[in-house]
Amino acid sequence: MAKFLDTTGVSFYLQQIINNANERLILISPYLKINDRIKTCLEDKDKFKIDVRLIYGKSELQPSENNWLKELRYVRTSFCKDLHAKCYLNEKEAIVTSMNLYDFSQVNNYEMGIYIEKAKDNDLYDEIYKEVNRLIRASDEIKISVSKVPNTETSTKTIPGKSENSGFCIRCGTEIKLNPMIPYCSNCYKAWKKYSNEEYEEKQCHICGKENKSTLVKPTCYECYKSNKSKLEFPIQKV
Repeated sequence: MAKFLDTTGVSFYLQQIINNANERLILISPYLKINDRIKTCLEDKDKFKIDVRLIYGKSELQPSENNWLKELRYVRTSFCKDLHAKCYLNEKEAIVTSMNLYDFSQVNNYEMGIYIEKAKDNDLYDEIYKEVNRLIRASDEIKISVSKVPNTETSTKTIPGKSENSGFCIRCGTEIKLNPMIPYCSNCYKAWKKYSNEEYEEKQCHICGKENKSTLVKPTCYECYKSNKSKLEFPIQKV
């Protein structure tokens, strides 16, 4: 029988699914930014030649992520356009959840999910596995190549009137840490999270702070995006 999971439960069973994988491991998450603990587990799976698939769909990988993945022979990465599902499974168990494989989500968000064991709920597990394979077929496998990691001292555009590593909340304009993946202050993010509309129009560019029709997936004006796309991590933008 399926088991309901709260935030702590999702994190616990995700770790269990990774640790228990002996044949295959499939991790599906729109946003992909893997924390060090899970990286260590995936490196261990790679040593034992476990077939691992990472499917993502919302943001380009940072050079540091690219270089790490390049070292793993049995971890394959694919991009799936318009992906919104989050699902993690091995040959015996699965989670369908709201949580991205993204360190911000794992630490800051309230999440929930459903845990399924194949031995106890074979039909449901098979339905999940069929849909996962459909997503894999709809994805484009990414050939990982080593990229230069940008110098952190010059990785942001200098804007007069603010520090080099600060940006602006795209809703209220408050000065916050520069990070296009999280362009809200904590209060505005909580308000946005109630509806989680990635296309909801806000007021400011996250980098320069000027008036702009920004959204979570397009948090900056075009000029700031153009100047910083090789230096900062951005959601995929349709420019």
